[in-house]
Amino acid sequence: MKAFFLPVFILYASFSYAQQEKARTGTVYTTAEKTALRISENGKLTFKPLKQPVETQVCIFVDPSKTFQSVTGIGGSITDAVAETFAKLPKASQDEWLTAYYDKRKGIGYSLARTTIHSSDFSSGSYTYVQDHDADLKTFNLAHDEVNRIPLIKKAIASAGGKLPLYVSPWSPPAWMKTNSSMLQGGKLKPEFRQNWANYYVKFIKAYEAKGIPVWGLTVQNEPMATQTWESCIYTAEEERDFIKEYLGPTLKKNGLSDKKLIAWDHNRDQIFQRANTLLSDPEAAKYIWGIGFHWYETWTGSDMLFDNVKLVHETFPDKQLVFTEGCVEKFNLDSVANWSLGERYGYSMINDFRSGVTAWTDWNMLLDEKGGPNHVGNFCFAPIHADTRTGKLIYTNSYYYLGHFSKFVSPGAKRIASSANRDKLLTTAFINLDGKVVVIVMNKSKDTIPYYLWINGNAAETTSLPHSISTLIIE
Repeated sequence: MKAFFLPVFILYASFSYAQQEKARTGTVYTTAEKTALRISENGKLTFKPLKQPVETQVCIFVDPSKTFQSVTGIGGSITDAVAETFAKLPKASQDEWLTAYYDKRKGIGYSLARTTIHSSDFSSGSYTYVQDHDADLKTFNLAHDEVNRIPLIKKAIASAGGKLPLYVSPWSPPAWMKTNSSMLQGGKLKPEFRQNWANYYVKFIKAYEAKGIPVWGLTVQNEPMATQTWESCIYTAEEERDFIKEYLGPTLKKNGLSDKKLIAWDHNRDQIFQRANTLLSDPEAAKYIWGIGFHWYETWTGSDMLFDNVKLVHETFPDKQLVFTEGCVEKFNLDSVANWSLGERYGYSMINDFRSGVTAWTDWNMLLDEKGGPNHVGNFCFAPIHADTRTGKLIYTNSYYYLGHFSKFVSPGAKRIASSANRDKLLTTAFINLDGKVVVIVMNKSKDTIPYYLWINGNAAETTSLPHSISTLIIE
């Protein structure tokens, strides 16, 4: 019954909207540089007839009856660094942080989370859950995570209203399972340990669930083509395909975990089509794969973000989901936390990722300290919120607000709807929530103030996009 009700409701909301928007009004919420606006209400919308705009009229065109992918959720990652930083804060700041991220009314209403399987670079040191050379995993235990990370994830779930889909990702197998005998500097999983490593995922998922933390999904390997100074492990496309179809997929199934969403790739957009095509063209691998994950770091080559590659995967494999699994701004500098380009990178990526077919979007670290860590190899980065552990105060970058223009207003189950702009200075995407509310997001990266019309089915409302701003327009 549920599967029948959702499409009918969306269809009804979309078609009935055509008769209603003339009588409806809307509200505009904006974050803008050189103003005090931070997801602040700054205007009302009144629709009037405008049958055919002329070319001199700047417009955002929206059609709620043309729907695309559903939204699974929007959120961020709870790493060891996040949990360790959180633990250093006074209770008032801890409560403020939880409200800021997970409260839908007072905060930005995150609805998705990611965490790591043992250590990543954003840990205070490398560690695993078993003793060296314990191939049978008899010593597996979560003692490390029970200190900071598990308590924080439980608080996050409670703050999100008792439900927070969580997916998990490994950065490296234990050193003794690898060809280079190190968790760092790449290396590969030794063939003789492929089954043991598959068992390790199962151990982790079941151990977390035994602690009262449901696991929604998992990725196969974080950044499988990057040899990093931190925890990393290399898989070619063929190696990842074979590990999934011969070991990880069957092992999840055998252990009653077939319902977990298995996400492959989990690396940049540059090679996403080559990887997805190799994995998903093999039916025996594809049957285990729910979706393809990706990051935004292809820009290290000097390239722009390669959204067309994501769109090509969506067009080629429309039955598989696309998940943005990680992104952050690197090379932290405390003097740059007010830099407006931080948030604009998020807005640019999110608008274009959703337009390319993405169903879920996950930020990297949700909280880091005043040094951009902790990070055990010095890979210090920006987060939407930093904590000055010397004072116990939180520092909000504009990334937090840019993220919030999506997560606060676009609810799980929403469908993306058709939207377009007739000027390249305005970027846009739009959604219709399950309650029928239309959410239109408009971003302006230019220095210009741009008046425009929000046009829907022959009716339009006049509004203005401020310089270097992002706005969410809610039509009820």
